[in-house]
Amino acid sequence: MDNEKKRSASFSKGLLQSGELYQYVLETNVYPREPELLKELRDMTATHPRAIMATAPDAGQLIAMLLKLTNAKRTIEVGVFTGYSLLLTAFTIPEDGKIVAIDMNREAYEIGLPVIRKAGVENKIEFIESEALPVLDQLLEDIRMKYFKILPGNENGFDFAFIDADKINYWKYHERLMKLVKVGGIVVYDNTLWAGSVAMPEECTPEILREGRERTLEFNKLLAADPLVEISLAPLGDGITISRNNEVKQRVTKATIFIQMFGLGLSAASSLGW
Repeated sequence: MDNEKKRSASFSKGLLQSGELYQYVLETNVYPREPELLKELRDMTATHPRAIMATAPDAGQLIAMLLKLTNAKRTIEVGVFTGYSLLLTAFTIPEDGKIVAIDMNREAYEIGLPVIRKAGVENKIEFIESEALPVLDQLLEDIRMKYFKILPGNENGFDFAFIDADKINYWKYHERLMKLVKVGGIVVYDNTLWAGSVAMPEECTPEILREGRERTLEFNKLLAADPLVEISLAPLGDGITISRNNEVKQRVTKATIFIQMFGLGLSAASSLGW
């Protein structure tokens, strides 16, 4: 891909005031540190008709830092596409780390699979070709079967999750992930500025963006009002929202769930350290 095409493809994922400014960010801070195999996968994805679906490289750089800061080992990815963020995660987590990667479209995943294999990290990935909600529900059921082992704080839960999928289900994903990701764990949601349309008057929003804009506005409002998480929306790529489980409130909530499920009295819950 020549420089002009690269610039066009890059700016399509950026929300800065000009393509030149976004290109400066990429060329100064992102591309020089991007592993060669990630660059190879990014270039391959750029030829795909729906290349816009790929994780922006500047957003990916922040995700990698979050994975390192949290010492993430077990992660979930909902929405894989060709696997840019998946490969980035596999590079970042430890050798014995694991990623549960969920996507309905295996065909897109297989575009990036040769690069993943070349990188030698396929063993870290469990790819599940499915809608995400049934898989998340099954993971929750597995947790319920081992509930005495994971409370309080869900220490054996997932450390990190990245969501880049159908916007209509973002809140349903959030509700489940708050039970799957351990206390203090991170969930990152992509596309939370939806090409900047969240700040546009509805009548000025291009038709192609309107449904996604409505879903994104609804999700952002719900997430901002959720007392169980701390959040930060970063204007990288198409907007990514970083959500962290709030430890104190989560411990109270999990104790309540435990009491409801197993009929424990308050004294019993207290004896467990809640």
